[in-house]
Amino acid sequence: MEKFDVLIIGGGITGLASAWWLARGGLSVAVWEAGERPGGKIQSTRQQGYLTERAASMVLNFRPEVSELMHEAGLEAAKTRRRAEAEAQRYLLHGQGLKALPMKLGGMIGSPLWSLRGKLRLLAEPFIFSSGRPGESVSEFITRRLGREVLDKAVEPFVAGTLAADPDQTCAAAALPRLTALEQRYGSLAAGVLVNRVLRRRTACSTEVFSFQNGMGTLVDRLAAGPGVRLCTGHAVTELRAQGEGWRVRANTPQGERSAYARQLILATPAPAAAKLLAELDPELSTMLQQIRYASVALVHLGFSRQAVAHPLNGTGFLAPKAESPVLTGNLWASTLFPERAPPGKVLLTSYLGGARAPFAADWDDARLVEETLQTLRPLLGLKADPDMVRVDRQREALPLYHGAYQRRMQSIAARLKEIPGLHLEASYREGVSVRDRLLRGHVVAKHILASQPWPESAPGRPASCAGAAEMMVG
Repeated sequence: MEKFDVLIIGGGITGLASAWWLARGGLSVAVWEAGERPGGKIQSTRQQGYLTERAASMVLNFRPEVSELMHEAGLEAAKTRRRAEAEAQRYLLHGQGLKALPMKLGGMIGSPLWSLRGKLRLLAEPFIFSSGRPGESVSEFITRRLGREVLDKAVEPFVAGTLAADPDQTCAAAALPRLTALEQRYGSLAAGVLVNRVLRRRTACSTEVFSFQNGMGTLVDRLAAGPGVRLCTGHAVTELRAQGEGWRVRANTPQGERSAYARQLILATPAPAAAKLLAELDPELSTMLQQIRYASVALVHLGFSRQAVAHPLNGTGFLAPKAESPVLTGNLWASTLFPERAPPGKVLLTSYLGGARAPFAADWDDARLVEETLQTLRPLLGLKADPDMVRVDRQREALPLYHGAYQRRMQSIAARLKEIPGLHLEASYREGVSVRDRLLRGHVVAKHILASQPWPESAPGRPASCAGAAEMMVG
């Protein structure tokens, strides 16, 4: 039977990042992925000269651990940074038109987006002394601190567009951790921002927005090919069993059944898959995972001649409040954000439809999704012609919803895991859905494992590669 220090089930970005950090720490690591390719939902596709993303389009980073990974993995040269023109504006659909969305308090006070009453309520924030209840929703938190207008016109579209979630049900501490932390520490968002600026409390690295020259798939490929990372695709795990001081795992592979033993086990799969794997091992933990719900999202990529779009496209794109757009949550101007996303003289626009706001949208056929998108975009962007490239991507269970008693559920999961030595759960339903969050969590779990026990100088039973799986099968 093969033996590893750590076996990771799930070859998405979390599993690959965990493997990279662990291998860098000198442990023998294998990643078993059920699908034909690693990366999970992250996938970059070139079509008719356009570069589209099936999921995440960029990394917004302010964490030194992520910067370290980029440097050590040799990804710095492959980066492509956000263009200056994409930083100019962020737009909001408002009153059947696009309005610039200010990102600073002074700009918000002068913006026509808010009524006089809304502006006065915004200015009153430092004098709001109430505190929220445990498990407070985004809607409750923002309404209490900043007023209903800010919620409806700015925060609701942010939560719906970036998290595919419903702010009425989403846990504020999970979705807006930096804002809720400011209130807890300083009693006010404005006071917290001011104090942080005065004291210059910043992370070791500045905020950076980037992708890669050949898309986000570059990150997946580089992590999967990391030294010491043994990635095996087509490995559908069928059984987990505690054995001795470790774990025995069985999987069906293209070569037949395969078994392995690992001292530590990481489940880096979506919650439903993890729940299924744990059903017999720990029914209580499995039930907790079954309670986590996901939102489905449809992405509509449209390529146009630049002359066919009247809008200057001088920004990142726009978000759409529910009151303005019941199905389309946002539109990303991909060719403005990064170079080489569209052929010369062309532009690439990616729209997001569905989520918790309109869960039925992902079930629409391609024609209806494209027509719904064009009906929204034509008057807003001044489209003068039909697109010359169309691509539709559907993401079933695209993003976990941090709805309901999210914090209590995560605390219960963490408490249960303490009773199961050597088992780790790391996926986007824990501690954030962004690529930055997933890379960081890979570092966290690897650091925990590396510090958990005295590892030998060399791990036992290291196979040369996954190619010899058939010869090492155990019945």
